[in-house]
Amino acid sequence: MKFVSRTVCAIAATAAAACGIAQAQPQGYPTKYVKFIVTYPPGGSSDVMARIIGQKLTEYWGQPIIVDTKPGADGAIGMEYAARQPADGYTFLLGNFGPVVAKPLLSKVSYDWQRDFVPVSRITISANILVVPVSLPVKNTKELIALARRHPGELTYATSGPGSMSHFAGEMFKRLAGVNMITVPYKGNALSITDVMGGQITAMFSDALPAMQNMNSGKLRALAVTSEKRWPFTPELHTLAEDGVKGFAAVNWWGILFPAGVPRPIVDKVNADLVRALATPEVKKRLGELGVDTISSTPEEFGAFMASETARWGKLVKEAHLRVD
Repeated sequence: MKFVSRTVCAIAATAAAACGIAQAQPQGYPTKYVKFIVTYPPGGSSDVMARIIGQKLTEYWGQPIIVDTKPGADGAIGMEYAARQPADGYTFLLGNFGPVVAKPLLSKVSYDWQRDFVPVSRITISANILVVPVSLPVKNTKELIALARRHPGELTYATSGPGSMSHFAGEMFKRLAGVNMITVPYKGNALSITDVMGGQITAMFSDALPAMQNMNSGKLRALAVTSEKRWPFTPELHTLAEDGVKGFAAVNWWGILFPAGVPRPIVDKVNADLVRALATPEVKKRLGELGVDTISSTPEEFGAFMASETARWGKLVKEAHLRVD
């Protein structure tokens, strides 16, 4: 009898486990609309990016993807909102470098990506471009460094805001190139790049798309890109490392995250469909028009990448004594 009871118990336990696995499966997921949180205002590159990705997922799933913009506090408001959503797979987030990594390093926030979110996949990356006014008497990065060293504390560089990639890239440049430049923060890339064109600011590590538009029209001089390798959209531009700033690499990125607790089968399904969507020529072309390149990863690869970004930029924040006033 003991043997029978143990056998029955073992069978029951196996059946219960099987039921648990069955319950965790997507089972036709999604069966209703999915909300896609964006942490920046409507009409910006993140919003457009989400709509491009959302349209393709809608085609695959037969369910609408509703883009829900939650701007404010450099992306923190959207992050906090997304972290509080149910872990049922019907809300996901377009996270990127600023609110995911930089914001928590510079100021106190209520969220922690490692605690509150589940990585799904990186989707895009973008280099920034070092630009200067056409009136500035420098033709390349080495000449800019030489000018800055001749005039320590006199040259300026603009940022699109505290914690932006333009801010962190500028701080990295100052440290690795050994120059003393004054940081001038702006609220957004448009205002800052306008002042660079006007000659009020010496330099900026601008977002790729506005930099390319203005360098092609002759309003700005582009010196280099911040990526580790040459940027496919501007192959003629050197990297900072090629121009002697050894170890320089600073690339903006975007990726999809779920609130913590979403079942792994749903994460895997969304990951697979994102990888499929990002490989289509249509999506690559449309995202390329925003100045970003497509990339995909496993959830584990994305998590490891965000951890490495947090450690690397955390070191810079500490060494440079960066803070938000």
